Amino acid sequence: MERIPDELIEQIRTTNDIVDVVSEYVALKKQGRNYFGLCPFHGEKSPSFSVSPDKQIYHCFGCGSGGNVYSFLMNIEGYTFIEAVSQLAAKTGIELPQTGSRFENNTQKDEKKEMMVIHELLSKLYHHLLMNTEHGKKAMDYLLNRGFTEDVINRFQIGYAPPAWDTAVSFLTKRSMPVHLAEQSGLLAKRQFDGKYFDRFRNRIMFPIHDRNGTVIAFGGRVLGEGEPKYLNSPETKIFQKGKNLYNLHAARPEIRKAQHAVVFEGYVDAIAAFRAGVNNGVATLGTSLTEEQAVILKRNAQTVTICYDSDRAGVEAAFRASQILQKAGCTVKIAQMPDGMDPDDYIREYGSDKFVTDIIGASMTVMGFKIRYYRRGKNLQDEGERMLYIEEIIKEISQLPKAVERDHYLRQIASEFNLSLDALKQQHGQTQRQFQKQQDSSPKNRDNKFKVQPLLQKPLLPKYHNAERMLLAYMLKSADYAQRIQEELEEGFNLEEHQALAAYLYAFYEEGHPPDVGLFLQRVEDDRLKKIATELAMLTISDEMSDQAFYDYIKRVSSYPLFLKMQEKENTRKEAERQQDWALAARIAVEILELKKLL
Repeated sequence: MERIPDELIEQIRTTNDIVDVVSEYVALKKQGRNYFGLCPFHGEKSPSFSVSPDKQIYHCFGCGSGGNVYSFLMNIEGYTFIEAVSQLAAKTGIELPQTGSRFENNTQKDEKKEMMVIHELLSKLYHHLLMNTEHGKKAMDYLLNRGFTEDVINRFQIGYAPPAWDTAVSFLTKRSMPVHLAEQSGLLAKRQFDGKYFDRFRNRIMFPIHDRNGTVIAFGGRVLGEGEPKYLNSPETKIFQKGKNLYNLHAARPEIRKAQHAVVFEGYVDAIAAFRAGVNNGVATLGTSLTEEQAVILKRNAQTVTICYDSDRAGVEAAFRASQILQKAGCTVKIAQMPDGMDPDDYIREYGSDKFVTDIIGASMTVMGFKIRYYRRGKNLQDEGERMLYIEEIIKEISQLPKAVERDHYLRQIASEFNLSLDALKQQHGQTQRQFQKQQDSSPKNRDNKFKVQPLLQKPLLPKYHNAERMLLAYMLKSADYAQRIQEELEEGFNLEEHQALAAYLYAFYEEGHPPDVGLFLQRVEDDRLKKIATELAMLTISDEMSDQAFYDYIKRVSSYPLFLKMQEKENTRKEAERQQDWALAARIAVEILELKKLL
């Protein structure tokens, strides 16, 4: 087992532009020389996440996260260092030597790879059977009658699993693939009476499910004709977790990021139907309600998310829950309302693509507008008691809207609809809002009245010596010459332990003959705290040159700080002597303090 050479690690890093890699997760906009976006590592509404193409690093001024392209992937995906290197090597087609087991469990890694290979092979098999064989003719006719075209079938790699019990078993066995892993993936099952494997997916139209990199990791199968269950999906496995993946995200991501808008459907059939209608930014959940993990994925790629679920009771309830999860994740949410008894696929086949795009997706309502309809369900608004209950529910929702204009708009809407006094509604709204705020203030997480801010978001004023050390380190990151000068001038080194450690890394880095390169330097820094400090300092806007006056002023502030501490210590001793009425000792210490002041 070979170790990956440092030269190869560096080649991979420099071949992958950090802006391109980060852009797969964060919507970036160029401002000056850097790119900015919302930090994927903490919730925020104003962009404080910066990426430097010149230095090939990122830094969040809100939470302090920072590093190079490897650090980013390790933090956002939970990769080990070797996994991050492997991922970026694969992107650029760079081959890696096989790495040792000290980095990860190679058996588990190999099993995951084998599972992915099995899924890819079966995906191609099922697609071939649908497109090119007599076995798939009935399934092909069904799809074409449902409005699918050959282009769409190829685009989504839709396939067909024949009724035979051993199609996949025979196919994998002939290719010496580990069928026990196919069983673990939910593709095969084992008979109890003789232990033989058989196909789990039979007589089904097969929809491959991909991870965000486009690798097949699961399947959804719709039965052809009659049979139960109508839809059969892969179970959760080592490579597939339903709540952490979204159908079609790998293909829709470019359009989603471009439009900053994603449309979420309940199932893959609806997502494909919407694609046929021209909705290229559609994704779908995978047999579960929208999860917080999926909401975070959507927020990384889009600012606005439109929910387009079925119009039945379950669909409306799911849309309501999804809207709350997405809003919590920081998304702007809209709800597309389907006519009663229809899903997106039904609507498109009956009314056509244009009407779906304009009258359903284009006419999406706000979450508050959706809630106004949601709370009407099952209520007889002609009944005074039910009408008052409905109005109270709506006022509670209005009171939680963040913008005063929105609150005023919906209060006027309710006043007009029910012929109520706007002043009375505003008074009721004010009481509800105060009650809601009181509940918020008394909740366990808010009982601590101490004011809290995000780390580094509002940095306190730093002592002069601290600022001086930061400026010197910033120039050291930029220039080997400055690093050498500072090393010669600061005989006692830096005062802060983390600054001294960072300086030691820099001295060693330049001693090895490296030119200034923050991205490469961060490879040598193992401590995450030091990486954050280094990226923060590297992002400081400083001139190319520092005047001699400024240079020596910073040096003096750093080198004299120990004297300042010593002087403070003696001052405390002098005051203690005076309290003890030891005037002679107090006088001697006072003289010593004066001598120290001359050295400052």
